[in-house]
Amino acid sequence: MIPFTSDQVRHGRSVEHVLKGQAVMDGAGVKINRLLTQALQRRLDPFLMLDAFGSDQANDYLTGFPDHPHRGFETVSYMVTGRMRHKDSAGHEGLLASGGLQWMTAGRGVIHSEMPEQQDGVMEGFQLWLNLPAVDKLCQPWYRDFSGEQVPRLTTLDGVTVKVIAGHSHGVIGAVQRPVTEPLFLDMTLAAGASFSQQLPPGHNAFIYTYRGAVSVEGTAVPQARMAILANMAGADGVRMTAQEDSRVILIAGHPLGEPIAQHGPFVMNTQEEIRTAIDDFRAGRLGE
Repeated sequence: MIPFTSDQVRHGRSVEHVLKGQAVMDGAGVKINRLLTQALQRRLDPFLMLDAFGSDQANDYLTGFPDHPHRGFETVSYMVTGRMRHKDSAGHEGLLASGGLQWMTAGRGVIHSEMPEQQDGVMEGFQLWLNLPAVDKLCQPWYRDFSGEQVPRLTTLDGVTVKVIAGHSHGVIGAVQRPVTEPLFLDMTLAAGASFSQQLPPGHNAFIYTYRGAVSVEGTAVPQARMAILANMAGADGVRMTAQEDSRVILIAGHPLGEPIAQHGPFVMNTQEEIRTAIDDFRAGRLGE
């Protein structure tokens, strides 16, 4: 465990809006809660989508996500509990297990599958889509798996455990860094009554999602299975939260790109012409070449 270094927040961001998310089915019929939808892509730039999935009913997840393409963005798959196997068209294969993380840069294109490697029990986790700047949308595809033990973590003086998936928190550098979008991705475990603060750069878009318990942010309650968009307030230097009961929360923030967004399913580019090219390349078997 890395020693805790305090980052004091003097003026916390307030909550702009609390959202429930949408129950949808994706892949071959997996039930998920879609929290960040296309309607929020501008407001939460550079983030394109956030899905939460979790069930102890095998029929909710066993069909998985068979072969499907991506181009123009990055996917961050974080497994809270369960086992999921990844395979892709570049010959990569890996097993994502409880507490583990996969960061994949689709770039110019990749075809991959994500299939459960369990027949029963709980499967729970998140997938975040992070946009790429225009100059990097056709970069070489890349990915890396991190086991739960490889994700840096810290414990605050208030007993809050923080897994630093991306960015940095209280002096701890996360598993992944990105120079343009500067994403921050934290998973926090708070006991009832515990408080946590995190500095955030001005102008970064940010939100939290409570997936256990309930927390409050500057007096606004964020109950279980709710996402809270944090206001981009002048003078605010971060976020402060207090757990109303034993809770787990993810915090995500990043530097907006401010570029046009053109999306067609699993392709995210800057223009409709680029989308048509992506579709043509996929149909002709050129995706990723």
